[in-house]
Amino acid sequence: MTALGRHLILELRDCNPERLNDLPFIERVMLEAARRANATILSHQFRRFEPQGVSGIVIIAESHLAIHTWPEYGYAAVDVYTCGETLRPEVAAAHLVKALECSRPYVISIKRGLLEDNTVARPQEIIRLDEQGLGGEKGVAQTVL
Repeated sequence: MTALGRHLILELRDCNPERLNDLPFIERVMLEAARRANATILSHQFRRFEPQGVSGIVIIAESHLAIHTWPEYGYAAVDVYTCGETLRPEVAAAHLVKALECSRPYVISIKRGLLEDNTVARPQEIIRLDEQGLGGEKGVAQTVL
């Protein structure tokens, strides 16, 4: 089935709380994640909250990457949404898992804009990245369902 885009939803648990609360660090790793996915960065905006937490978005020509952190829980919620066939969103996800020192990453992959028979987008697979954040052979994530 053909899809217009791919949406990775990252549930990043047991991350380094100091990294999750460091605005310049979060901005740097999110921009690098977009670059590693071969995305075209158009703009970005990040904000630190009091007493803690960071939210931000990287707007790319192919869609966006967004993050919201809860350092007090060691948790980050991340979206990596890409359109087209040339980007590798799983590479962006792997970079973020490693950079945030996440020990329990879970990634949900959803095909968006399915074009066959007016089918509504639905979850296609749930993937878990391996310890190196590469997800198996040649950087492809492994399905766990």
